[in-house]
Amino acid sequence: MARRKKGLKRLRRRLTAVVSVVVTAIVLAQFISRARELNDSEWIEGKENAKIDALSLLSVRTNPRLKSQEIEYEGFNMSFNPEAHEPNWVAWELTAEETTGSTPRYNKFSADPSVEGSAEKWDYNYSGYDRGHMAPAGDMKWSEEAMRQTFYMTNICPQAKSLNTGAWKRLEEKCRQWARADSAIIIICGPVLTDSIKEWIGDSRVAVPERFFKVILSPGANPPRGIGFIMPNGSLPGGIQKAAMSIDDVEAITGHDFFSALPDSIENAVESQNDFHFWSTIK
Repeated sequence: MARRKKGLKRLRRRLTAVVSVVVTAIVLAQFISRARELNDSEWIEGKENAKIDALSLLSVRTNPRLKSQEIEYEGFNMSFNPEAHEPNWVAWELTAEETTGSTPRYNKFSADPSVEGSAEKWDYNYSGYDRGHMAPAGDMKWSEEAMRQTFYMTNICPQAKSLNTGAWKRLEEKCRQWARADSAIIIICGPVLTDSIKEWIGDSRVAVPERFFKVILSPGANPPRGIGFIMPNGSLPGGIQKAAMSIDDVEAITGHDFFSALPDSIENAVESQNDFHFWSTIK
């Protein structure tokens, strides 16, 4: 618990520094455009209502049909499903600075002894599936502890090698590119556990998802933008562009509610977008 509180404090500081000012400025801009029509007392009330807790951008309203235990690690948060023995979702922010960290890859998988239902690394032995990271090790090069915790089995799902080393990996690389371009992005991903589970692996009976999702928010863009992806647990003909969709569509498939802390007008705008061509041009 102590390490999780420490991680939460660090995460809060980083989010406040990178995201809070941007998001609050966006909301205040909306009030400013309206201020000319308001009297002084109404304007003061408006400014108070504009305050946003930046950490809440990592908060997800988990599908109530799924078992959920929320966990805070050094560099990412998650909802862990003790029945499926894998996360419902994993959320983190990625800054431009963090994409160039120097911490070496850890590469030692292990159960998280503090989490009931955590899979064991040998559950995946001879299964035919990779141990697929949700929060990738490559996004945690800024901290040895954050890097190490990405190798907890709570952060791992059974992924076909063609996905893990193919489209999933390419999207992770794209996210680092987008973080460098936009200073910071919010990423949330996980297995689609609303699908009927037809396969389990290991003595723990880890659920094998048929699909995975990822949603991305760039709150510092002007205007803010978002995009979602659903990928099959296998090869993806046509590449990641074929998997692109709106965040609204991902919410409909997973039953989760993302980015509800945003003002409705901004949330509705970013979650309805599906412009992969625009994202693909960001360098």
